[in-house]
Amino acid sequence: MRFITRLVAHVVRCAALAAVLASLCLADTTPASPDAQKLAQLLQRASHQTAQFLDQFSDVKCTELVQQEKLGKDGKVQLKEDSTFDYLVILNNDGGELNISESRIPVHEAKKDRKNTSMLLSNGFATLFLVFHPYYEEAFKFTLAGEEEVSGRILDKVTFQHIPGMKTPAALALRGREYPLELTGAAWIEPDTGSIARIEAGIADSLQDVGLNTLRSEIEFAPITFKDIKQTYWFPTQARVEVETPKQHWRNLHQFTQYKKFSVSTEEQVATK
Repeated sequence: MRFITRLVAHVVRCAALAAVLASLCLADTTPASPDAQKLAQLLQRASHQTAQFLDQFSDVKCTELVQQEKLGKDGKVQLKEDSTFDYLVILNNDGGELNISESRIPVHEAKKDRKNTSMLLSNGFATLFLVFHPYYEEAFKFTLAGEEEVSGRILDKVTFQHIPGMKTPAALALRGREYPLELTGAAWIEPDTGSIARIEAGIADSLQDVGLNTLRSEIEFAPITFKDIKQTYWFPTQARVEVETPKQHWRNLHQFTQYKKFSVSTEEQVATK
């Protein structure tokens, strides 16, 4: 049995990044509590940063190191495979709809196991920040969960829970079908900028009927700088994904390094006779 876990993202541009938050405020005339006001402002900053992040992320490429592990019942590693890819995110805008896809060009691929042991393919977790994009905000319930110190920085912790029946940026691809994932988790966000520093997400027991017991993921982001550019970008640096079924247990580690800016230009010439 071969499981493929990936994120499927179809996002559209909003006329105003704060439109969702504004509509929520207009719907209720009851004065908001200080925590509610703080959460609304934080989500607005995170929403704005996420929308900008999509454009920034499509302007860079990096090296992705993938370590795939098959674990036994005792939690010990039974099989490990390491691969390296040139990685970039491709954005396509067609009729106002923005489609996100990942490009992986193999640099070094792991040799396939002779016993044909199934391994986990976990794609797309670098774009899990889409939970905070304006297109998906209405599909999640957000709660302010206090402040925590992460790597010497005081960050706001925000929990999120997918609302059943609403759209989701994540899906499990299995046997030719895609099963939407009802994500629940937490994000650690810089209060002043809305930059996401860390996300933890998983699912409840909603997919046990297809043999998926648990799915846990952790994504870490860090400020990245480039030569001759004053602006600092927050990009994913690491993603851990762990999946368990009644008989299988996998753990994957994705590391994103060596970010480089790139641009593509085209030139048209008229042939002369």
